[in-house]
Amino acid sequence: MAQDPVAAHQKKARRQGAYLAVIDESGLLMAPLVRRTWAPRGQTPELVQRCGKREKVSVAAALWLSPLRNRLGLFARTLVNDYFDNWYAAAFLEALLKELPGRVVVVWDGGSMHQGDPIAQLQDVMADRLSLERFPPYAPQLSPVEPSWSWLKYSRLCNFAPQDAIQLDGRVVAELSAIRDDQELLRGFWHGSDLPLPRPLTLLS
Repeated sequence: MAQDPVAAHQKKARRQGAYLAVIDESGLLMAPLVRRTWAPRGQTPELVQRCGKREKVSVAAALWLSPLRNRLGLFARTLVNDYFDNWYAAAFLEALLKELPGRVVVVWDGGSMHQGDPIAQLQDVMADRLSLERFPPYAPQLSPVEPSWSWLKYSRLCNFAPQDAIQLDGRVVAELSAIRDDQELLRGFWHGSDLPLPRPLTLLS
């Protein structure tokens, strides 16, 4: 039977004494995600939305697992009115390598932003520290970062109508910064994916 490729990436990171970092990107538009509230009857809240401009915030996040497999962390960066192409993805990897000491095994999808010269050049320069691996084709259920987008959009930012992309960006940064070391919530994100939770973290759950 063929070995699960994601399990193989986890074993590779463990053998190398490396961090395992799962990376994904998402985007948020200005329109608020409207959900029901507990407002008193007859006092329906009003959401004022700014129209006419397609402003947005793009966000990239890495949910990382420590070499000892006993700690999780979240590293994120945002772009205002822009998107993560392969140049920005390479810059995100560089920033991640400054955040995490030692070797890092990155697992991400095969999107165009994860390919091309900027990624290849960085991998060549940082070959002693960086290893890039891919998820199987179209397998979002394997990424523990995916549940974090649902948490952000449908829990923390629901009914939030920002005045502009700068205000939206500030809120996104604040929300993600607040949970960057929240072990219970980050384990919940991992549990929300189909990626098996490493044994040391399972024992701590």
